[in-house]
Amino acid sequence: MACTTLLVGRRATNDGSTIVARNEDGEDFSFDPKKMIVVMPEDQPRSYTGVASHLTIELPDNPLRYTCTPNADPTNGVWAETGINAANVSMSTTETISANARVLGADPLVTYQPAVGKPGDANYKPEVPGGIGEENLPTITLPYIKSAREGVRRLGMLVEKYGTYETNGVAFSDADEVWYWENIGGHHWIARRVPDDCYVVQPNRQGIDHFDLADALGDQHDYMCSADLAQWIRENDLLMDMPAHEEDAGETVEGLPRYFNARIAFSTYTWLDQLYNAPRKWYLCRRLTPSDARFAGPAPAFGPESLDIPWAMRPDKKLSASDVKDLLATTYDGTEYDPYGTKGTPETRHQYRYIGIDRTSECSILCIRPNAPKALRGVHWFAPASGPFNTAVALYANVKELPAYLDTPTEVTTDSLYWNNRLVAGLSDPQFFESYEAIQGYRLNTMAQGYQSLHETDAALEKLAAEGKANLDDMDDPTVIAELERANQALVDSVQTQTRALLGTVLDQRTVTMKNAFNMNDH
Repeated sequence: MACTTLLVGRRATNDGSTIVARNEDGEDFSFDPKKMIVVMPEDQPRSYTGVASHLTIELPDNPLRYTCTPNADPTNGVWAETGINAANVSMSTTETISANARVLGADPLVTYQPAVGKPGDANYKPEVPGGIGEENLPTITLPYIKSAREGVRRLGMLVEKYGTYETNGVAFSDADEVWYWENIGGHHWIARRVPDDCYVVQPNRQGIDHFDLADALGDQHDYMCSADLAQWIRENDLLMDMPAHEEDAGETVEGLPRYFNARIAFSTYTWLDQLYNAPRKWYLCRRLTPSDARFAGPAPAFGPESLDIPWAMRPDKKLSASDVKDLLATTYDGTEYDPYGTKGTPETRHQYRYIGIDRTSECSILCIRPNAPKALRGVHWFAPASGPFNTAVALYANVKELPAYLDTPTEVTTDSLYWNNRLVAGLSDPQFFESYEAIQGYRLNTMAQGYQSLHETDAALEKLAAEGKANLDDMDDPTVIAELERANQALVDSVQTQTRALLGTVLDQRTVTMKNAFNMNDH
């Protein structure tokens, strides 16, 4: 999958939340209907088999409840993608990334090999299962972790044990930390903690740059990695940094420099990266840190095709969930690369891959609020379909049921948020500016109502707690869960009404400009 991830540390957000957000984008000409559900412990499989890899994994018998955003059509697997569990830990999978030939030669991906011939034949070879991948990562990881660090370690263990058939980046967060994990080849991995006052923009490319090998193999304060990473790097000559001076060896760990650039060692530097990946990072970093002189002036150090923009950067102002939604919906607004804009030329407006692309299946913005009681802490903002045309709905994650409007069928219907937003996008795209005001008003109103729902519900439950009628630190308190489900339903009911009205508005706008229109009154 081709996606865009935006991670924000707790000191870089307006309310102290950690934020993990990602556009889940389908492959070319692929529009995967997505739904949002809650998986109860009794519905979590104890034995899981991947559709793509044919790999069967036995799972622990103590899963947590969790939200997720699976495919509406399960034919190709679950693809749960993103969610928050009952320990207030979030997970987002995956950012499909690239690894270079040196890495893949040193640790090949573990791909499925179908059987050859039939049992009993002389040339018969049984099938060989592949490793794990995006299709199954949340299902085999999220229900079993109680912190972001545990998520990094469990996923690392699974990749070391089973291997993977693709290179991916995965994000985890809890109330205190955000971690980003990347697998390096078929069995190796690295992870880095997002600094609390920073954000990370991650397109489809290996992202982590500066890496502290001593910390990763020691205290693991800000870095983690597979246990044999140093030996594997050394045996395969994977480091590519050029020291400033030949005699400047610096501190070493297991015969390697303590500090090295993981992106230079493991990633690709291709023309496709310049057109498809780099512009997304450039644009969002320039938007979020406009004071950085490297993005300004007549000859900026960083441009749309720069491949070495720092992995983590400090924003000029704090961010909120609504800011993140707008950023992940952008099409390079205000630049010559905007397909809906008036600047540049027809060629420049389609020069680079957009962030808010047509084939976005859903965007999830996962907020863990450390200043809220435990039972109210996780908020899953869900925005199905293409970002420039949709809204994000603020949903409490600590529930056992979600509104039916979010449970997407495989066939087109106006009783589904996903399909309504897809219809709005299809109708509005040819006349973007005619529909822009209505869509922006819809997004503003519905997201404002989301914030209002959170404020009012938090306050109502705080009052119940003060009266001894609710325990806000109990994730299974029936009074709390009932109130959160009521709040979710009320908000989704309002969003459904407004989405229906928006669909009517853009349909009217599109209809009056049909090619068979004729202005003379009929007689």
